[in-house]
Amino acid sequence: MTSCARQVPEAYLFSYFTGNGEDGLHIAYSRDGLVWEPVNGGKSLLTPRLSKDKLMRDPCVIRGGDGLFHMVWTISWEEKGIGYASSPDLIHWSEQTLIPVFEGADGVRNCWAPEITYDEANQEYMIYWASTIEGRFTETAEAQENNLCHRIYAVTTKDFKNFSDTFLLYDYGFNVIDASIHYREGKYIMFLKDETLTPPQKNIRIAYADKLTGPYSEPSAPITGDYWAEGPTFLDLGSKYYLYFDRYMEGRFGVVRSTDMKVWEDISDSLKMPEGIRHGSVLKVTGKELDRLLDLDRKKD
Repeated sequence: MTSCARQVPEAYLFSYFTGNGEDGLHIAYSRDGLVWEPVNGGKSLLTPRLSKDKLMRDPCVIRGGDGLFHMVWTISWEEKGIGYASSPDLIHWSEQTLIPVFEGADGVRNCWAPEITYDEANQEYMIYWASTIEGRFTETAEAQENNLCHRIYAVTTKDFKNFSDTFLLYDYGFNVIDASIHYREGKYIMFLKDETLTPPQKNIRIAYADKLTGPYSEPSAPITGDYWAEGPTFLDLGSKYYLYFDRYMEGRFGVVRSTDMKVWEDISDSLKMPEGIRHGSVLKVTGKELDRLLDLDRKKD
């Protein structure tokens, strides 16, 4: 007698955190990019262990050139390092390690919202994040924002053990945070948050580069609307593109859609997200990979 394996179509996963990030990594899935359901009963799949704060905020998960899933995250509000772990299946994770991106540097106040992008041509990863360093870019610091004046910094690595020196990746004379970089049609596309408070911006813009490490262009006009947005993450569906973001002052998620990367339509009212979701990242997975995650729910039934 033969058995037929259940065929599960490919899908999309959204890695995210809830609350302040104390309980760790959460994952939701979607078939169409608009309706997202949590896996594992909405419970964390990985508990944070690093730093005095033990947080796992802003989780960014990508599929690497080695076939593994690689994740970085914000470990603390104040420490000058980034969390890292890898997994073959998004369920079983390696030991959590600290990437000391500013080791020995003075005046570093934070390392927030790290992300990873894989450069297939060079078989190299770039990890990048936002930091404020005392004494730098003070012309854009604002007292109402605790004198934070972020810029985007980065390191490169081939093995997550050896890293380049930290370098400045993006500075166009304004407070910038939450960069997310994707490759499309020969260009690297950086979605970023203009963090300027006076006059208020708090919106998502786009910059472009020919190489992953830059230089990147000046930012576009805002592609999000008259609300505060942060934590952008991009999904390429071939004929259309979705950019998700946290409409954090409203306590909800948003999404804009485009067919040409120039004109963006806000379709946030069509978006269904898990309760309490905060921002993270999106990636495409096979049906088999999704099925393993859904088995976590089936085993509880």
